[in-house]
Amino acid sequence: MARTPSTMLELGTEAPDFALLEPASGKIVTRQDFSGKPLLVAFICNHCPYVILIREVFTQLARDYQERGVAIVAINANDVANYPDDSPEKMVEEVNNHGYTFPYLYDESQAVAKAYQAACTPDLYLFDEHHKLFYRGQFDEARPSSDVPVTGNDLRHALDRLLDHMYPPADQKASLGCNIKWKAGHEPDYYGT
Repeated sequence: MARTPSTMLELGTEAPDFALLEPASGKIVTRQDFSGKPLLVAFICNHCPYVILIREVFTQLARDYQERGVAIVAINANDVANYPDDSPEKMVEEVNNHGYTFPYLYDESQAVAKAYQAACTPDLYLFDEHHKLFYRGQFDEARPSSDVPVTGNDLRHALDRLLDHMYPPADQKASLGCNIKWKAGHEPDYYGT
């Protein structure tokens, strides 16, 4: 596990397209399925201690903001050959065991993670209703090695500002987590920088 910060994609960037399998339903989910809605894209996985730490609060946050019209998807881009705990079958278990109310998608080729310049889990991207990047950064200040409580305050603040038609938060701190587990020889140019 390499402690890795997010790349902090430029605000205003248009959300890259995706068409990915949702193992729990067997359906393909696309960005266009959420046209006209704010969209939160979260790169997560099953086994990362940073994701496990926030999982319960993130799941509740998702419910809260889905009720307010925000579309939410999670994407797992890890190399499942070397990290079988993140396999599609285990993703289905994750959805069922933790009550995910959002699609949990499998980026087998890792192309979508690269398009978003995703680097870690969790890596969070909040787009406005035109799918322009409004916030990217941490869930909150909690880390597995700290006593800071998990609140989701940073992401909640950004979501509230977006829904209230305000400017993006000025202070956006990089997310920190396990590096995405890239397939050998498939690492993006920005990996390790």
